[in-house]
Amino acid sequence: MSSSPVVDVDSDPRVTGEYVRRVPSDAGTLTLVGVVHDHPASTYRVRRVVTEVDPDVLALELPPISIPLFEQYASTDRTPPAFGGEMSAAIQAADTDATVGIDRPSTGFFHRLGRTLLRERPPQQTVRNVVSDAVETTKHALTCRVAAAIGDRASIRLEVDSPIAHDVDHTDAPDDQARDERTQVRRSNSFMKAFRTASRSQASRLEDAAREAEMVDRLVRLREDGDIVAVVGISHLDSVAEGLRSVDEAASPGDGRDT
Repeated sequence: MSSSPVVDVDSDPRVTGEYVRRVPSDAGTLTLVGVVHDHPASTYRVRRVVTEVDPDVLALELPPISIPLFEQYASTDRTPPAFGGEMSAAIQAADTDATVGIDRPSTGFFHRLGRTLLRERPPQQTVRNVVSDAVETTKHALTCRVAAAIGDRASIRLEVDSPIAHDVDHTDAPDDQARDERTQVRRSNSFMKAFRTASRSQASRLEDAAREAEMVDRLVRLREDGDIVAVVGISHLDSVAEGLRSVDEAASPGDGRDT
């Protein structure tokens, strides 16, 4: 099978194949949507793709235990929702009860990360950075779960994270939104290249490899349930798409050419 940057689009510059990948399989088609978190162009793109695809499963780059909080954020008459950025917007747009989190922390992620550390044996400072990041992300996921539990009992919405501020909002022209999003993606890529040799960067590389491998594994299994839309950060988009492609080619070694 092949991954292709193909999606039904019109002239809206926020909805192009630049940040969308479609990976077909015998079980169902997986549509990956790359996002800049909390960016209005990304939020619009997610809503549009989810509405057009009408997936059986919505997979989000969120910890599984965080999903209830974002479902609460999505339960509003406001479009897009005030909280939760593109993730709650995707939930709001989806006509499915099958919404799942595919990001860390999870048992699979920790197993993969542990095996990677044992295999690569990075410097102790890198290991400490990895452990510190894992603790912080786990604490944050638990905070989301507690906030959701409080919301269930008190019928209130607790904002765990302040939205990321951008230079545009959903009221700006589509061209301006798309232009600002592309600028932010370029800046992020340039920053990562400049920071690549630092120990913190090495920790991030090891974590991202484990995260992406676990997301690929989860998505492969979820495809058995039908068509999927998966929302992931743009920095993970191509790696996850290529990971899925590699799995499909390994499963069908005689049919691995692009179509």
